[in-house]
Amino acid sequence: MSKGLGDLMKQAQKLQSKMMELQEELAGKTVEATAGGGMVTVVINGKQELVSLKIDPEVVDRQEIEMLQDLIIAAANEGIRRAQQIWAEEMKKLTGGMPIPGLI
Repeated sequence: MSKGLGDLMKQAQKLQSKMMELQEELAGKTVEATAGGGMVTVVINGKQELVSLKIDPEVVDRQEIEMLQDLIIAAANEGIRRAQQIWAEEMKKLTGGMPIPGLI
């Protein structure tokens, strides 16, 4: 194996190690998103999992179930979008802004 290829492999291993550390770090971070002017609030973690859901009691009305379901979906999707944005920003820092297919 040539020296250049060996150096490239070492850099790839370092990047992989840093990515794993970043994944662990981001798993502990959360983002909060709301819908309906704060009627529904969700918290999404860095693994893009819904970890908390709060519903304003004034929203709970049998006649408004469909609206409530739409608000929950909107808030959860916004939270996931924000979690993805944090991941992309951290990956950009890690890779020096160099796009790596399949990572960001």
